[in-house]
Amino acid sequence: MFISNAYAASTAAASPMDAVMSFLPLIVIFVLFWFMIIRPQMKRAKEQGKMIDALQKGDEVITTGGQVGKIVKVGDQFISLEIADGVVTNVQKSTVQTMLPKGTIKSI
Repeated sequence: MFISNAYAASTAAASPMDAVMSFLPLIVIFVLFWFMIIRPQMKRAKEQGKMIDALQKGDEVITTGGQVGKIVKVGDQFISLEIADGVVTNVQKSTVQTMLPKGTIKSI
């Protein structure tokens, strides 16, 4: 016959150290993701939440839609935003992206 039988090579059992070494790259990638992506995002979300909770009448803000205005009224879920003289819109609190320093709207 031209084809010989192939037999499995008998090797010693894998050591526990080999198992840890095979998962080491996955552990390193998770740690990198945690410190470079997840942790900073959680920190930004916490700061955004504090800023939204601290909104009060008279603050000047920018919404995620790009509206710039002065807060006229603050409710539980919504704020009234004056975007021009006599023009007031209602937006959700969560859409507030940035709080501007006082007097910024006058300089625009």
